[in-house]
Amino acid sequence: MTTPSSPKKITWIIGIVCGLLGILGHYAHVEILSEYNYLLLLVGFSVLALGTTFREL
Repeated sequence: MTTPSSPKKITWIIGIVCGLLGILGHYAHVEILSEYNYLLLLVGFSVLALGTTFREL
């Protein structure tokens, strides 16, 4: 098993933005964000997890 590495800046930004939009969609009623809030959280977490697993992301 490889040691985790820090993700690239763009990967980190995409993951954080998706996660924050998912949280915003959960607590505030924004039509498109409320419909996909769990998907946005899943994508944000997955991007961050993949970014720390693979050095190229």
